[in-house]
Amino acid sequence: MQNTKDMTPQELAEACAKLMWDGDNASQKLGMKILHIAPGEADISMTITEDMTNGHGNCHGGYIFSLADSAFAFACNTYNQMTVAQHCSVTYIAPGTLGDFLTASAREISRTGRSGIYDIRVIREDGKVIAEFRGHSRTINRTFLPTEEQPA
Repeated sequence: MQNTKDMTPQELAEACAKLMWDGDNASQKLGMKILHIAPGEADISMTITEDMTNGHGNCHGGYIFSLADSAFAFACNTYNQMTVAQHCSVTYIAPGTLGDFLTASAREISRTGRSGIYDIRVIREDGKVIAEFRGHSRTINRTFLPTEEQPA
């Protein structure tokens, strides 16, 4: 395994995303796909299936939240420091409907000490904004890959 100090930030982000994805049953079972990973960034997609619709015939908000939350998780875990959600909020702007292809794009706003702030925009394939999500992250004392101080 390549030493993390020899990896570029992009290589480190991709390695962390792969390790995280391999254990992320929830995102995989919902049909999510990683489209883009970079330090502090992630774009994740999902198509709304019949099982995701509510009594109004729209996508249940929990699935939209889950898509945004997954993009948030992958964006804030790109630095080889395991990071969890501390607080999240979502504003639903427009409904998603059966068959819509949604993409959640997460971007880091701030990362200081153990805390981070990430904005995630969920859009439909035609560019219509479906939801805006803000996540506050907190690092924990674990890494994905061994570091110099932490042998394999």
